[in-house]
Amino acid sequence: MNLLPWGAGLISYRIPISQNNSSLDKLTYIQATVTNLLMKNIIAVAGATGNLGSQICQALVAKGAEVRAIVRPESDPEKIQQLERLGVRVLKVNMLSAEEISRAFWGASCVVSALAGLRDVIIDTQKIVLDAAVAAGVPRFIPSDYSLDFTKFSPGENRNLDLRREFHAYLDAQPIAATTIFNGAFAELLTDQMPLILFKQKWILYWGNADHRLGFTTIPNTAEFTANAALDPATPRFLSVAGDQVSPRELKTIVSELTGEKFSLFRPGGLGLLSVLIKIARRVAPGKNDLYPAWQGMQYMRNMGDKRATLTKTDNNRYPHMHWTTVKELIAAHYAHSTNP
Repeated sequence: MNLLPWGAGLISYRIPISQNNSSLDKLTYIQATVTNLLMKNIIAVAGATGNLGSQICQALVAKGAEVRAIVRPESDPEKIQQLERLGVRVLKVNMLSAEEISRAFWGASCVVSALAGLRDVIIDTQKIVLDAAVAAGVPRFIPSDYSLDFTKFSPGENRNLDLRREFHAYLDAQPIAATTIFNGAFAELLTDQMPLILFKQKWILYWGNADHRLGFTTIPNTAEFTANAALDPATPRFLSVAGDQVSPRELKTIVSELTGEKFSLFRPGGLGLLSVLIKIARRVAPGKNDLYPAWQGMQYMRNMGDKRATLTKTDNNRYPHMHWTTVKELIAAHYAHSTNP
């Protein structure tokens, strides 16, 4: 792989030149690269009909970017219309055709993936999307990670994160600059699917250490940060953010203050016991084809409670104009809505 430096105004790009790209000859590749430099604010998004993907598109449009969303022909028409109303150019493509997708990517400066799924999506489909980006001469790629930093964990500890790790092995071998965004856990899960705040029982349920701080970032914050990163030509390989970091003990105080009720800490056991329960749950209800079976959520809880997930520094200040929603703000809004629907 050769790296060819290009200057475009005050922005410096390093464009990868593929030595063995059979689908695109070198002249066409250079033409695509020049187009990228002249039209550097075109961002292509895969997975735009999902919750995170649509909010990434919205944030990009708000920042003045020209946004292209690739979608399957059978995608929900209402979601497509919502994207178009935002000002997004929606392109229906065969997601199994790198050639077709690459035409949609022509001239883009970055491809953002917000695809969600298991192996057939995170590895198989995302590989096709990545290959299309390389073929179109797109200089940068943001994979669909949006999780805690799984590079600190070993294979086998979390199925969904293992898929992302496997995709990284392929991604890092390609002639394209990649940036992964780690955001901990989506903060909205605190008031929904994550069994951490048990409002009825007035418990804060945790495993392990009550003073271990957990990283949370709202979906809108994650989307805005991703949009900023997509428009930033100088991002590193990894960026880590956390809208807030709170321990179970701190969470107990926050929820008690907001609700006026006395919440208590409830510790069923340590991370070792949680690991045993994960094995039992996986045997009883394997859910191999489910994206989020119960044991998958338990695996994520175990990862979050592990000291390896501790964030010693974040990249929150990389884009200083951002307002990061705190856990207290999120829960306050949720509680206000639930008591005054």
